[in-house]
Amino acid sequence: MVCSMTGYGRCEVADEKHKFTVEMKSVNNRYLDINIKMPKKFNALESKIRNELKKFIKRGKVDVFISYEDFSETDSKVKYNKAIAEEYLTYLKQMSEDFGIDNDIRVSSLSKYPDVFSMEDVEPNEDEMWEQLKKAVDGAGEEFAASRSREGEFLRQDLEEKLSNMMDSVEFITERSPIIIEEYRNRLRDKVKELLEDKAVDENRLIMEVTLYADKVSVDEELVRLRSHIKAMKDELNKGDDKDGIGRKLDFLAQEMNRESNTILSKSTDLEISDRGISLKTDVEKVREQIQNIE
Repeated sequence: MVCSMTGYGRCEVADEKHKFTVEMKSVNNRYLDINIKMPKKFNALESKIRNELKKFIKRGKVDVFISYEDFSETDSKVKYNKAIAEEYLTYLKQMSEDFGIDNDIRVSSLSKYPDVFSMEDVEPNEDEMWEQLKKAVDGAGEEFAASRSREGEFLRQDLEEKLSNMMDSVEFITERSPIIIEEYRNRLRDKVKELLEDKAVDENRLIMEVTLYADKVSVDEELVRLRSHIKAMKDELNKGDDKDGIGRKLDFLAQEMNRESNTILSKSTDLEISDRGISLKTDVEKVREQIQNIE
């Protein structure tokens, strides 16, 4: 299937201890650019998260937001700083001796001194955290991929319609081209007769002039190539996505289409072909714009 580069996905995974929420959205980009915002305690898992996300996207600028809630109330613990308590106690004893006063220090009072006790964050169990987070990443990724597939189908249908319009223009120009050569021959013959006042027309010279004109305005090669590019693009759209995405292939084909349509328009000396050439170029531009949305 054809995938759009814009999409959205969200998933929550929770148990009695934790809850992870993963939200992701993307916009067009030439390459894959993943930007992850999450609590610092999970920075060690960033590489795993990126590798997991690559299962769902090949191109695009992706913003991923990860939030975490801890229900266990065990995310921090009390730390006893023995060295600091010992230093306080040493100085208190020295004060008692220096000033000749009773040393009435007790454990309860010593414990109240700064930094004797402090709160310390408990490092999360990485394997346990990754097991839960991976479920949330996969859930958001699956929803994200589904939304991009739905939009990709709309893009495919729109491109198919535009390619059919382009093929109609190609067929019209193909049928019209021989007619304008014959019309030119007749006009040239009539003009020569008028100038020669009904004297015999040199058929060889006339054929030569018509041949030169035909070579000048001939777009046969351009039409053949354009027809081939249209068919190739339709085949790619129907074949669908591959491991690298089809956006770059389609973009290359659209550039080639644009080159051929420009040449056809520049060679045209016929109003009807010029009108169809303009329509053709307009459709090519629309196709090029839409392809920028395809992965």
